[in-house]
Amino acid sequence: MLARGYRLTLFLALAALGALLWLQAPDGRAQAPAVAVLTIKGPIGPAVADYVSRGIEKAVEQGASAIVLKMDTPGGLDTSMREIIKDILAAPVPVIGYVGPRGARAASAGTYILYASHVAAMAPATELGAATPVQVGGGGFPFGRQPEPEEEEPAEKTEDTGTDEAAESETAEAPEEEAAPKAAKPTIEDKVLQDAIAYIRSLAQLRGRNVEWAEKAVSEAATLTSGDALEAGVIDLVATDVEDLLARVDGREVEMDDGKVTLATAEAAVIEIEKDWRTELLEIITNPTVAVILMTIGFYGIVLEFYTGAVVSGVVGAICLLLGLYGLHVLPINYAGLALIILGMILLIAEAFLPSFGILGFGGVIAFVIGSVMLIDTDVPGLGVSPYFMGAVALLAGGGTLLIATKMYRLRREPVRTGSEEMVGSRGKVLDWSGERGEIRVQGEIWQARGQGPLEPGRAVRVTAMEGMTLVVEPQSEGS
Repeated sequence: MLARGYRLTLFLALAALGALLWLQAPDGRAQAPAVAVLTIKGPIGPAVADYVSRGIEKAVEQGASAIVLKMDTPGGLDTSMREIIKDILAAPVPVIGYVGPRGARAASAGTYILYASHVAAMAPATELGAATPVQVGGGGFPFGRQPEPEEEEPAEKTEDTGTDEAAESETAEAPEEEAAPKAAKPTIEDKVLQDAIAYIRSLAQLRGRNVEWAEKAVSEAATLTSGDALEAGVIDLVATDVEDLLARVDGREVEMDDGKVTLATAEAAVIEIEKDWRTELLEIITNPTVAVILMTIGFYGIVLEFYTGAVVSGVVGAICLLLGLYGLHVLPINYAGLALIILGMILLIAEAFLPSFGILGFGGVIAFVIGSVMLIDTDVPGLGVSPYFMGAVALLAGGGTLLIATKMYRLRREPVRTGSEEMVGSRGKVLDWSGERGEIRVQGEIWQARGQGPLEPGRAVRVTAMEGMTLVVEPQSEGS
């Protein structure tokens, strides 16, 4: 019976091992292809660039054979646009740029991104173009377009015609020569415009799309509808939605860095890579309008701090300035987050030495939390911050600051316990008195005192004032 039990146990163990190996072994069937969809909606800024970069990496990790970049954007920052294009050009899988749904647009920076995509598509009733670079807050005037100078009116002739007639006769005798026009010196706006034209030309040549119209989109702010863009060779196809898009691009050959790739998207599973709460929060900060407002608040807050010494304006100004620099893509997300964390620590330490009644402390907590949010899941080694660690430190610092501020507020409401203010109103007893002066005991100490009229020892008195080290007293009845 014992041997039979051993054999049964061995059989069950071998059966379990075989089942485990069978489950882990490939079944020989090809896995269904998958296509990841990233959505850009609204202005393009650092947060969107970070979302696209992380989204492409996530799509590749999940085994996506292609990525659809669905866009509806009015444009955005040049630096963020170029980061997105670099990620598209370096992507190991084809990126399909798609302007949708109906009524969407890919204006300004969106046009560049569409040109950079391996496949460009648009939904019906969409548009693209108007890619002329403009200044942030510059009133919408495109670079390179300067108002033409007004022609000067000819000067009126004076009655003294001696020199004028001689000049006219010399001009009549001299052969007519056309003056060579002076070449205008290129401005910064001209350089920016020419750089933008060269950039979109390079993308059009890379993807074999309409180069001439690409230049017009930048130099003349030209626009096209989806149907016109298809006829002009700006896009590859028109699709009603993502499902229709995947059906239409199925079997299309795409040129990649390592050779041609044939898209197999007809029956591909769609993976929606949504924006997390962190990206949505940073999108609000990096909106160009919000970024300019933050920069303005930061600048004037710091200026006001130097003029008045108000703690609130300095704290708010420093935080807004760093956020504005990040929103305008002057500071990368990692450095902006690290700077905010360092600022938060400095403010928390300063709270212990400066009487700000919690302003520095709470400002430090806010700066620390925002900076930590920026550094969550960052790609830079050594700069990542765990959300649990961030929450624990923020709660600890916030609780400590609240406790200190509450304690200081209570101390301010308590009566004074030291100094002359505390002595006035105190009661004591006369120890020795002669004439209008003597000694009294107040709060366990002996003081020199003066008062009106003779006071016998043991008489209760009340302090009415303090003159140097002498107390002014008045008689006080025992019952009062």
